[in-house]
Amino acid sequence: MGKADGSDRRVTTAPVDDAEATILHVDMDAFFASVELLDRPDARGKPAIVGHAGGRGVVTSATYEARRFGVRSAMPMSQALRLCPTAIILPPHYEKYTEYSAKVMEIFHEVTPIVEPLSIDEAFLDVSGARRLLGAPQRIAELIRSRVREETGLTCSVGVAGTKFMAKLASGRAKPDGLLVIPPAETVAYLRPLPVGALWGVGASTQASLERMGMRTVADLADAPLAVLQRAVGDAGARRLHELANGRDPRRVITETREKSIGHENTFEVDVADADQLRRELLRLAGRVGERLRRHGMVGRTLALKVRFSDFRTITRSRTLAEPTNVGRRLFEEAWDVFESIGIDLRATPIRLIGVRAEQLLDAGGDALALWDPDEEWRETERTLDAVSARFGRGVIGPASLVRRARDADEAARDGRNPRWLSD
Repeated sequence: MGKADGSDRRVTTAPVDDAEATILHVDMDAFFASVELLDRPDARGKPAIVGHAGGRGVVTSATYEARRFGVRSAMPMSQALRLCPTAIILPPHYEKYTEYSAKVMEIFHEVTPIVEPLSIDEAFLDVSGARRLLGAPQRIAELIRSRVREETGLTCSVGVAGTKFMAKLASGRAKPDGLLVIPPAETVAYLRPLPVGALWGVGASTQASLERMGMRTVADLADAPLAVLQRAVGDAGARRLHELANGRDPRRVITETREKSIGHENTFEVDVADADQLRRELLRLAGRVGERLRRHGMVGRTLALKVRFSDFRTITRSRTLAEPTNVGRRLFEEAWDVFESIGIDLRATPIRLIGVRAEQLLDAGGDALALWDPDEEWRETERTLDAVSARFGRGVIGPASLVRRARDADEAARDGRNPRWLSD
């Protein structure tokens, strides 16, 4: 696969036989950074990093110029600045990313109705039905790239192939701002020289296991007996990798998508050893999860709690709820009960990060909720909060403990007191 900094870029410039290459993978180039550069032309062509510079900020995105210094998404900002001390820091603006994502996805849907978004900045497209009107797949890919640039000022990379796996592989190799077509007839020949790490789902540990068994290239894996692969990665993994290595991927582009989980987490600026502070943060996070569940018309059957300690040790605990819910208060109470059951000694192991997630999502209504709703009172209260937030913005009103906390913190800031010592 192409390197993240674009140094291994490969593109298609001449027409090829792409009649059967009807699946496109479109991936925006350094999306968050590119959106920020629209308002910062002075930073174009220079190393730039999107994120917050202070405390425990992490890299949200980086330009390709910064990536050539080794800067990567999710890297601590302090480490990124050691690698690239001249980088320009661009604070993130998530509302802009949502706005531009909607514009890009609208372009995709105007080309073909068969669009499968993977994230805010990438999607699969099936253009088999668009060929009569718009031309060959390569031509359609060129049209998409042109429209994205003209209508948003952003660039994207497009992979064109006969399967989803090969299309995604091609878009990664074409980055940045490129187009690569891999005709189905050339799929196996293209794959065989690649390292096994190029296969979808092969991470560092799996790659190490395969290489210990002498399988360094996709060709080695494709030619290996299935029984040998099974000893390395198990039965299901072996069959999937063997199919991919031989260019077979039966998955189609799916237009209907459903979120598998909804969650929120927070990394504290300073490690927390105060149980009251953790309770308040869990209440806030659970409230946001409940709000998103209601907005999407869903309920969660399972509650998951994530805790990361000061030494970076991370644990996750899940609980199946008696009744599926989208009530933030219920999610909070279950999450706090799970937290207490872990028996954490906060004095010995302060907490760096805490998060709440609703999983096993179902459509709200129908059989998802019981005839008797034990959270009816809280549900109605939170629906009222939703309406107020929609009109006046989040945070105007909320649980009393959170409102008092914010009020007291404001007062403390005004008269010089340290808000860390406040409690309910």
